[in-house]
Amino acid sequence: MHKYNTNLDRCAANFQALTPIRFLNRSAEVFPNRTAVIYKERRFTWAEYASRCYKLGKALISAGVERGDTVAIIAPNVPAMVEAQFGVPLSGGVLNCINIRLDAAAIAFILEHSETKVMLVDQQFAKVAREAIAMTGMQIKVIDIADPDAGCSELIGEIEYEAFVAGANDEVDLRYPEDEWDAIALNYTSGTTGNPKGVVYHHRGAYLNALGQIISAELTGRVPVYLWTLPLFHCNGWCYAWSLAAVGGTHVCLRKVAAEDIYTAIEKHEVTHFCCAPTVLSFLINGKPASWQTPDQPIKVVCAGASPPVAILQQIVEMGFSVLHVYGMTEMHGITTLCQVQESWNDLNFADRMVHLGRQGVRTVVTDEMVVCTPQTYDPVPNDGKTLGEVMFRGNLGMKGYLKNAAATQEAFADGWYHTGDLAVVHENGYIEIKDRSKDIIISGGENVSSLELEDVLYTHPAVMGVAVVAVPDEKWGEVPCALIELKPEYQGQVTETEVTQFCRTKLAGFKVPRHIVFEPLTRTATGKLQKFKLRAHAAEVITARKAQIKESV
Repeated sequence: MHKYNTNLDRCAANFQALTPIRFLNRSAEVFPNRTAVIYKERRFTWAEYASRCYKLGKALISAGVERGDTVAIIAPNVPAMVEAQFGVPLSGGVLNCINIRLDAAAIAFILEHSETKVMLVDQQFAKVAREAIAMTGMQIKVIDIADPDAGCSELIGEIEYEAFVAGANDEVDLRYPEDEWDAIALNYTSGTTGNPKGVVYHHRGAYLNALGQIISAELTGRVPVYLWTLPLFHCNGWCYAWSLAAVGGTHVCLRKVAAEDIYTAIEKHEVTHFCCAPTVLSFLINGKPASWQTPDQPIKVVCAGASPPVAILQQIVEMGFSVLHVYGMTEMHGITTLCQVQESWNDLNFADRMVHLGRQGVRTVVTDEMVVCTPQTYDPVPNDGKTLGEVMFRGNLGMKGYLKNAAATQEAFADGWYHTGDLAVVHENGYIEIKDRSKDIIISGGENVSSLELEDVLYTHPAVMGVAVVAVPDEKWGEVPCALIELKPEYQGQVTETEVTQFCRTKLAGFKVPRHIVFEPLTRTATGKLQKFKLRAHAAEVITARKAQIKESV
């Protein structure tokens, strides 16, 4: 045995499982009187917030939650949602934050697939949650999150959240992970087939990415006041709830993401940071109040998704926001690359600087390896800004895998790399730029929309003979679904766009419904295949022409 491995063993004094939930105790000790959470007129200090998280964990244990049990929550970014990021893992449970925009059928699938034992339900989503639970036929303990601003008075659970937390047994011991490879959270992603896949996060990856976000977003220096414009159901808010606990920052909760609410929070609470999809930048530009004044220090915005248009970046920067463009995916605990600003960019003219800022960039400090390569050979593409290759990652940020889906896990991790399915070029300076998505996923307002899922629904319409769903650019949402539909001969001229849209609304969540419908024959290859890259370009031309025609007629 090597000398550096002789009588140098692991023990409690020199090794513990890495986990972000230990950050909570530190901030409670170091910053007990600093404000941790703000929601409307409610405020909790770090000591109070930590106490509430601990009580939630103990209450869940008393309610029968065992290690590895799934605890789901469907709620906007309210205090209970922020508390769940710690309270559920402290019970030994695995946190599943459900997308609040899903319909009952999709939620029911998630509850069944994850074998949810306890579900926390905000009043606003009581109806859809009740329908989903009924579809499963499962016995799920439901805890209501009451809120007078929910716009709904319905309660469907056994007990209200505040009473549940207040009734926690203080004698119960909290459960920290036995191994850093233990699951901490479960996030469902639509993938490419329309069937949700459960991405399993581990404590190690969550810990590392939480620290990585502190570095990338510059959450040190002045005390960060973080506005929750990014849904916590997205990759656990890109791990920011855990990041803020590490630095003792302040969470400013938002029930809904609207320009008026964002500007009010910024002014009232002196917000320093927030994260968002590019569509939020458009909200801020279009909804800027007349009284807006450029802040003394730029407000840092971490923006992910489709690259914001240069015009949007220019306007938002001039308003006093500093934008950091990032890229990532659910399977890698959130963010994996960032457009690291270089000093030399200051010498560029404004337009050229904005072009650089819109790229996906380089790997973060906690992203171990990234390559843009030919998928079959893994040969890296040249740094010419032209040659396309698939973006792949490997390292400690990779998920454990897809829950109960060994085949999909093996495919995603083939040959020891996580295959993103995203196609990119590498520029001369090593910065990557995403050019296409080989999986045909449409990212609309930060939400993934499966083109195949939407096509399957449209094919159930009696008038539809053929259909292809592609993404088209959209000033507000980045991109939106466009359905190219070939009607059966007997239905030609008998079906309207409105009818198809309403049909989809009865079967899909609102954000998945196509924003544009084009009725025309579909062009296929000799083998009967659709070439979606051509259809995307064609659809974009059609929609652009429509918009121009509308402007002319006004």
